[in-house]
Amino acid sequence: MKLNEVFRGMICEIHGDETVEIKDLKYDSRGVKRGDLFFCISGFAEDGLKYAPEAVKKGAAAVVVTEFQPNLDVTQVIVKNDRETMALAACRFFDFPAKRMKMVGVTGTNGKTTTTYMLKAIAEQAGMKVGVIGTIRNMIGDEVIHTERTTPESVDLQRLLKKMAEEGCDIVAMEVSSHSLVLKRVFGIEFDVGIFTNLTQDHLDFHQTWDNYIAAKSMLFEQSRISVINIDDDSAANMMAAARSEIIKYSVMQPVQYAAKEIEITHESTQFDIDLNGHTLHVEIGIPGYFTVYNAMGAIVAANALGIDSYCIEQGLKAMPPVAGRFEPLDTHGGSFSIILDYAHTPDSLKNAIATAKKFAPGRVVTIFGCGGNRDATKRAVMGKIAGEMSDFTIITSDNPRYEEPVAIIAQIEEGMRQTSGEYVCIVNRRDAIEHAIRTAKKDDVILLAGKGHEDYQEIKGEKHDFDEKVVVEELLNKLGYHK
Repeated sequence: MKLNEVFRGMICEIHGDETVEIKDLKYDSRGVKRGDLFFCISGFAEDGLKYAPEAVKKGAAAVVVTEFQPNLDVTQVIVKNDRETMALAACRFFDFPAKRMKMVGVTGTNGKTTTTYMLKAIAEQAGMKVGVIGTIRNMIGDEVIHTERTTPESVDLQRLLKKMAEEGCDIVAMEVSSHSLVLKRVFGIEFDVGIFTNLTQDHLDFHQTWDNYIAAKSMLFEQSRISVINIDDDSAANMMAAARSEIIKYSVMQPVQYAAKEIEITHESTQFDIDLNGHTLHVEIGIPGYFTVYNAMGAIVAANALGIDSYCIEQGLKAMPPVAGRFEPLDTHGGSFSIILDYAHTPDSLKNAIATAKKFAPGRVVTIFGCGGNRDATKRAVMGKIAGEMSDFTIITSDNPRYEEPVAIIAQIEEGMRQTSGEYVCIVNRRDAIEHAIRTAKKDDVILLAGKGHEDYQEIKGEKHDFDEKVVVEELLNKLGYHK
């Protein structure tokens, strides 16, 4: 595609050859090849201008900048907003792939991953091929594609959407993070349906204030034809105010058109009824928890808005397999205790996970958790207090400390724990913490491994070390004499 075609209809100035052929789009100079268009993104870890000379040396056909650079001997495209421009250019370069599929975006603090997998199960029951983009992995049908972040950078996202469209995907269920909305990764995409799950404390290290976080999440509904909103959440009004067109409300506590009723939660499943298209639909899902009702409601209402029939919704959810690291029971090799693996890493998700475990735990609930380094530090004491108030015993340990000292993070969690009468112990090494829980487990205990979920690594001092809690638990059970 020629350069002027990439930017057709956009406000920009091209200095140099407007008709130079563009072979690919890049924002990381390490991957630039001859004929590529390089975007110098300001504030993307480091100022992209720093790497422009390297990109030119590697043969970039042109560079995109916000100010003309006299020291660069290459065609330059001058734009006002580099991130918006990159997103729009990617849409055009990859031939607007989102327009060829039904796009469903899911945003909120918790429940995004599970909601997308529920949509996948429902749509596949209806005979559709589904693309999934999110935290655990990206998928095209059954094909698994590794992911580095919840929502890919705009160029990577459009490249992936093009692959999904070419491989026959009918629908894309996509997690849309607050970071991606602020950083314009999904700019230029019109979502057929946007879903709001909930909003609780998280990512204040990035957004700085609660109001900024709310504003970030609400941006999805400016880009959605239909907005599906959980009106039980305190921030629902903000999401609805941002919605540009049709709003569909769902609830567990209020008498709206789409309301869950007759809720029953056991240690194996969640069941409830919902009136849909003139009759009562009985929903049964093999994921225990009150939060499962909310996640399912969002998926059900969205699927219904897309025209998927009630039978496929009901059967799809009933046959849905477990979601990795989302309140996932692990095999204890015949042990008299249970182990639950959950991604809970925010105050609200930790509270929900412990509350769910307590509903069916005949013995103690033993919670193992830590908090990530170089992230929102204000939630650490809050989570400590939650664990202290709700768990029968807590083991505070390390999560992904990144560049922080694990002991310092644990000390901040302890500040909240000490506000309660909860019993706890601090064990910095996460493997040792899990071993301690298994060694000291009593009959009918439920051990809740919170925070890591699907992750298979620990990030320490900039390096990722293998740490898959499923594998770790297997190894420890074998070591301690629990054999299949």
